Amino acid sequence: MKTRHLNDLKVKGKRVFVRVDFNVPMNEKGLISDETRVVGAIPTIDYLVQQGARVILASHLGRPKGKRDLKYTLAPVAQLLSSKLQRPVLFLDDCVGDKVKAAVNSMKDGQVALLENLRFYAEEEKNDPLFSKQLAELADVYVNDAFGAAHRAHASTSGIAAFIKEKSTGLLMDKEIEFLGSKTEHPNRPFTVILGGAKVSDKIKVIDALLDKANNMLIGGAMAYTFALAQGKKVGKSLVEPEEVDTARAALEKAKKKGVKFLLPVDHVATDMLNFDEAKVGTLKVFEGNIDEGWQGVDIGPKTIKLYGETIAQSKTILWNGPVGVFEIAACAKGTFALAEAIAHSGSVSIIGGGDCVKAVKKSGYANKVSFISTGGGASLEYLEGTPLPGIVALQS
Repeated sequence: MKTRHLNDLKVKGKRVFVRVDFNVPMNEKGLISDETRVVGAIPTIDYLVQQGARVILASHLGRPKGKRDLKYTLAPVAQLLSSKLQRPVLFLDDCVGDKVKAAVNSMKDGQVALLENLRFYAEEEKNDPLFSKQLAELADVYVNDAFGAAHRAHASTSGIAAFIKEKSTGLLMDKEIEFLGSKTEHPNRPFTVILGGAKVSDKIKVIDALLDKANNMLIGGAMAYTFALAQGKKVGKSLVEPEEVDTARAALEKAKKKGVKFLLPVDHVATDMLNFDEAKVGTLKVFEGNIDEGWQGVDIGPKTIKLYGETIAQSKTILWNGPVGVFEIAACAKGTFALAEAIAHSGSVSIIGGGDCVKAVKKSGYANKVSFISTGGGASLEYLEGTPLPGIVALQS
């Protein structure tokens, strides 16, 4: 079954419950440090307001562990959202109960309200049917626009849908499905996949799934050192997963069978001291082939940057998930930023996924030069793996 879209619904005068993903990062002062997720929800909210809906927004924030903890209140998000929408946003200090129901029922057409953090109730993460029903009582229509939470079978992402007949995806969810789905299923070729990050174990399913679709696969980050072990190379004290060496070998074998060009770093920037918490590194040295004992790989080297850049320049579709070095430290960010620059200048359809990769691309200054930045971390990986996401499945019932 296909999901319905927002423009399939008649929403004028109706209470529309929109599950958004406002799980935004906050700094030590309690201020929102990245507005991406809030900005991503605005097209759906604007559309519903223009159609005369009564818009009830719901989200989680952080991990309050099923208790009311005002450290995780959504009140600052309501203020930010109000300034972005240039209209008042009614903030309700709870998400269920008679008081909330009364406030929602007295809303006018085109008005926007934001409920308090859903995870103040343990029933949210337990996907409790009674809690799902309580949320459903606030609405005539259900819209899921929270792709970042779509891989969770929670009350507001899955359970609620059983109690509301009229339901659809939101505009952001549609965009995520388009770019992570159809644009990787039927890509303009050559299709290049860049995978980084720390662990092969986190990415093995996605490597396997994308080897069926890609023309080129470029590997970086700490996971590259596990692949180096699989090739019999020495990696010094670099971060590795010895238990995943066979998995890495199997991926190399599959790439060979499929005719996928599988590129691993030909040189590495390594350090004799890494203090991540203090963002400090010791001496940096470039190694080709093996990395000496006592040295830890922290970035791809200049020859790898050139090699990967050439492949990127010839690509028509690029999917990138995971940085290729310790980009948080300036001295180890050259590889990641160089790839971001190459992608920005490639003219390809470019899709960036995964929290750290998104942060890295923003830090590089090229975020506005890519086609699409996914709002999903774990959700993007699971979707690319071909795993059905509960938040999308629930809309098809």
